[in-house]
Amino acid sequence: MPANLTPSYLKAEEEYRRATSLEEELSCLQVMLQEIPKHKGTDKLQADIKAKIAKVKKEIQAEKKSGAKKSRGVRIPRQGAGTAVIIGGPNAGKSQLLRSLTRATPEVAPYPFTTHVPIPGMMPWADVFVQLIDTPPVTADYMESYMQGLVRGAELVLLMVDLGSDSGIEQCQDVYDRFNSTKTRLGRTSYLDENDIGLSFTQTFLVPNKIDLPEAAERLALLRELCPFGFPEYVISAAHGAGLEELRDAIYRAMDVVRVYSKLPSAKEPDRDRPFTLPRRSTLLEMAGMVHKDFLEKLKFARVWGSAVHDGTVVKGDYVLHDQDVVELHM
Repeated sequence: MPANLTPSYLKAEEEYRRATSLEEELSCLQVMLQEIPKHKGTDKLQADIKAKIAKVKKEIQAEKKSGAKKSRGVRIPRQGAGTAVIIGGPNAGKSQLLRSLTRATPEVAPYPFTTHVPIPGMMPWADVFVQLIDTPPVTADYMESYMQGLVRGAELVLLMVDLGSDSGIEQCQDVYDRFNSTKTRLGRTSYLDENDIGLSFTQTFLVPNKIDLPEAAERLALLRELCPFGFPEYVISAAHGAGLEELRDAIYRAMDVVRVYSKLPSAKEPDRDRPFTLPRRSTLLEMAGMVHKDFLEKLKFARVWGSAVHDGTVVKGDYVLHDQDVVELHM
């Protein structure tokens, strides 16, 4: 992306990736156009954003004339520190992974196409939760239309591979190719393509499953040879627990958030049971808005206890939060 992009632009770009309605897309695009640095290096991107704004406006007008909103796909309310979507071919073990890492109870059976609709669950990590979403299998011939929206709106994708079957590697390649033929693709990091802002990449982990089964090690070696995607790899047995704690930690780290604990001025200790989670590099004002909208207008200062300041340091709204900061807001 062009240099010197503002934090406001980057935030709007990330929100645009996850937009679930035309109105949300338009709002984000307008902020992106407003915040993008104006120089020759961004001329093409500015033109692309303007063209996209014009297109979205036309689509909104068409919706108003027809009186029917275009479906934006399945919507699952976001919860926790972030979202990881589990994808894979038939019988890759997606539902078993959801069951093993969360308290969700999807049907788990030794035959394909057990999952017919997306199923969410909450994965605990220390004192926070991450949302995991199990999805129907993707094949060379079929992928549910809403899958692109789920993947585009997630912080992370877990691409599972069935090491218990000779067809597992081919099925994994089919899933990768299926997404690669759309505007929503799998990548090492999450970003929009600077040459096509409609083309989105979502950070992906490769998760070879069923390493406990016979011949799984040989299939894993073949997977690495035939499918060099370059994604971080976490080899597991979802049914028997091998590798799950390492994967759990990696999923949380991929959310790239900080935990912030609120403290009332009248209290001696903060509320450590339910921390706020915010994207890394978020400011005090953003956290204050999560507590209550009144703080956005009336915040005077805050006292902070944390690793980057002395205990009780007075800070303003532009203070950048750090993991496990304790914040006492004052209006």
